[in-house]
Amino acid sequence: MSDSPDFTRGRLLVIAFEGWNDAGDAASGAVAELRDRFPLQPVYQVESEDYFDYQFNRPMLQRDDSGERVIVWPSVTLYGPFGAAGEFGADADTQREAAVVAGEEAPSAESAPTDFQGELFVLLGSEPSRGWKTFTNEILDAAIDHGITGIVMLGAMLADVPHTRPISIFATSENDETRRRLNLERSTYEGPTGILSVLADAAERAGIPSVMVWASVPHYVHNAPSPKATLALLDKLRDLFGVEVPRERLVNESLAWEAGIDALADDDDEMSAYIEQLEQARDTVESPLASGEAIAEEFERYLRRRGGPGGAAAAGTGGPATAPGGRMPGLPDAGSAPSSPNAPDDQSAESEGGSRDVAADDDSADDRGADDRSADGLSGDDDARGAERGDTGSDDADGGEPGTDDPSAGRD
Repeated sequence: MSDSPDFTRGRLLVIAFEGWNDAGDAASGAVAELRDRFPLQPVYQVESEDYFDYQFNRPMLQRDDSGERVIVWPSVTLYGPFGAAGEFGADADTQREAAVVAGEEAPSAESAPTDFQGELFVLLGSEPSRGWKTFTNEILDAAIDHGITGIVMLGAMLADVPHTRPISIFATSENDETRRRLNLERSTYEGPTGILSVLADAAERAGIPSVMVWASVPHYVHNAPSPKATLALLDKLRDLFGVEVPRERLVNESLAWEAGIDALADDDDEMSAYIEQLEQARDTVESPLASGEAIAEEFERYLRRRGGPGGAAAAGTGGPATAPGGRMPGLPDAGSAPSSPNAPDDQSAESEGGSRDVAADDDSADDRGADDRSADGLSGDDDARGAERGDTGSDDADGGEPGTDDPSAGRD
């Protein structure tokens, strides 16, 4: 294990997987943003035949630039700085020149971040359906071959949180020195887990320090992308490691996402009342005057409104009704008019305890139980998956079954 891990000056690998760990496409969206904004190119790709169940992660038919139909197979790809393999120390100009010579399209200097002192790599793809131990060894071997000195795992979970408040972010680490340097906590989660936690454990055993960062996504609009959660994850990366990308587009998309959900709530009294309950619970626990007793009382009132322990809330039936497939009736797809909300799709995360921010703000509220998560029978640092499990077609899971990766504790 590294005696003095420094995530800001070495080779940092940021990882996200589509599916079970990726409510609202928030984590995969954040990593895709990094891939597209930094001058990165594929440097390693996993053979999908070895790890994917094609009945679960089906290949996709698409048209290429020439109009020909091609089959795109599920994959996991490692991206690194532009340039020939092994030449990752080249400066940005050299990397862009190498890309042009190779016929590749390199991002412009204006689109590349300026505040990160190390070299960035990202790993993006679908969570594998099988062979997790072999898969983990293969990814760790690739990371070691490319000199990775620190790993950040990004995830997003469904939670009972209001879309009108800052997104809650939870960060944890199993590395003592990393926790001390970054003022993080250790995850206390125990239970079913996903591939992110398996990779984090293997990385720590291999001497590569890792950090888990999870976002909480409102479960009542979970079947479309959540740019607000994506932005919150990127802001946390900026705060912890100095990794920064332009924010304007995501800020505008986040405002449109909120406005779209507001419009839906205005036409649905049940949904509007439910969101108001979540807001009250959130505001109570975040109040600087909130005492432990006041928080507990608000939490009890919240549970009674949702059906009480063992009632509708515990069964996961609280909250506004959703249409078949989990989508709120009338919820527009991402990228539509400004009134379109983009909502999360599945997953919760191993987030127990960890350094919790609300977007860029401090959010200890989620830590205290009065957090909106409890209504589905999920504790503040547990998965926020509850009734949402297996909700969407993008849910993957340990061995192909939807399960639980936890975020607030850093989904081990």
